[in-house]
Amino acid sequence: MLAAIRSAAVLGIDAYDVCVEVDVAQGLPHWTIVGLPSGEVKESRERVSAALANSGYVVPPRRVTVSLSPGDTRKTGTGFDVPIAVGLLVALGVLDAAAVEHFTFLGELGLDGAVRGVRGALSVARHVARRDGASTLVVPPANVNEAGLVGTLRLVAPATLQELVEGVRGGTLTTAQRREPGAGHDEGADFADVVGQESAKRALEIAAAGAHACLLIGPPGAGKTMLARRMPSILPALTEEEALEVTAIHSVAGLLPTSGEYLAVRPFRAPHHSISSAGLVGGGGVPRPGEVSLAHHGVLFLDELLEFPRSALESLRQPLEDGRVVIARAALSVAFPARFSLVAAMNPCPCSFLGHPSRPCVCSESEITKYRSRLSGPMADRIDMHVMLTPVSLDALDANVAAEASEAIRTRVDAARALQRRRYESLERVECNAHVSGRWLLARGRVEPEARRLLMEASEALQLSARAYHRVLRVARTIADLERSESVVDAHLAEALRYRAR
Repeated sequence: MLAAIRSAAVLGIDAYDVCVEVDVAQGLPHWTIVGLPSGEVKESRERVSAALANSGYVVPPRRVTVSLSPGDTRKTGTGFDVPIAVGLLVALGVLDAAAVEHFTFLGELGLDGAVRGVRGALSVARHVARRDGASTLVVPPANVNEAGLVGTLRLVAPATLQELVEGVRGGTLTTAQRREPGAGHDEGADFADVVGQESAKRALEIAAAGAHACLLIGPPGAGKTMLARRMPSILPALTEEEALEVTAIHSVAGLLPTSGEYLAVRPFRAPHHSISSAGLVGGGGVPRPGEVSLAHHGVLFLDELLEFPRSALESLRQPLEDGRVVIARAALSVAFPARFSLVAAMNPCPCSFLGHPSRPCVCSESEITKYRSRLSGPMADRIDMHVMLTPVSLDALDANVAAEASEAIRTRVDAARALQRRRYESLERVECNAHVSGRWLLARGRVEPEARRLLMEASEALQLSARAYHRVLRVARTIADLERSESVVDAHLAEALRYRAR
């Protein structure tokens, strides 16, 4: 007898339909799984067989063929265990085919019949809700809170295979209870903790308001890491759609908390400088999201920037320009979103004391040049703001003067972002100044003639590239937005030019 069961799989962070067909025929006992299954999918034969036996369902010695359609797309993950088991029971006549017609099944099976959690449940839930709002999604209990973020979808979460089968038979499957998602900011780090460094705070405020990339340059102890770790506290709160995207990426990567919590705080990722290119931008035989995607709608902090492998840094070019990463393999191409705010930190020279007010630098010009050449020109050109820091004096640290809190800075950032959303509401995938094209900004960004002249003269004097020319203009537009100015004037351009590398 033949059975066809609805399921789904994840490619990138998007899901697609998979039809699990199970045929039980006379012949020598043998299992065959077709449809480009990966190793973990092939192993479902052992898990399903043991789960059925330990749940009290006898599988006679027959020839079993399982087909995962579409057959030309590679299937990965352990989420096909439950649909294969249900299909086998339908093919054996234990379950009625009509009883499972409006269900979509997802889940891994333990050898004792327990239904265990899988990756990508949120992506599957969003796909099923878009495809058919009347469908019911069967998910593991561990994935209820995650999949429950799609409020229009009915969820069922049986703890065991036996509970699932008995519930389908008697129509007693109850809707799973969802936990209400949280919201807000992580209050653990605040700019009120940072003494001095007003120019660096100003630069990070501009970077947060316009989603600009920022590089902090200074000796050890200047506060580079401390400032960077407080960057998420001044970013606007995630919208519902942004939070769903962030949660979906972490779900696919298998990094959601065990409770399946909704990720309502902007992510902050700080990979070690020994990371590989694949770890930074994503990759692997079955492509997985890298750090740039895990930082989507959040902050990617690269401490000791020049210690990162050159190949890893160069791989950041595409996500900085396009806001996404495309990983191509021989059989498939996967795109991951990567719209993040880059904050990097580096020492000014090999000895790290160039520009220190009290400790002399012992590096030669050639050593400094060689050291800084680890960051290529094209990559440095893509960083909007280069900020020099000097250590805070001991007297300032001892003064115990109250600094401006993150909440006050975030209020100004929110207001600037609101202006940008209204300005770019007619443009697709553009919400901030850092994402708009320079041509559009020159034509409609209200740049005053004296500001244009200053930008042209400075570009010639500093030998700025066309990319740097437009990036200076975007930073100036953000400075104007923070001051709620409709036009970009020469004062805004002058401040923006301070942040270009000399």
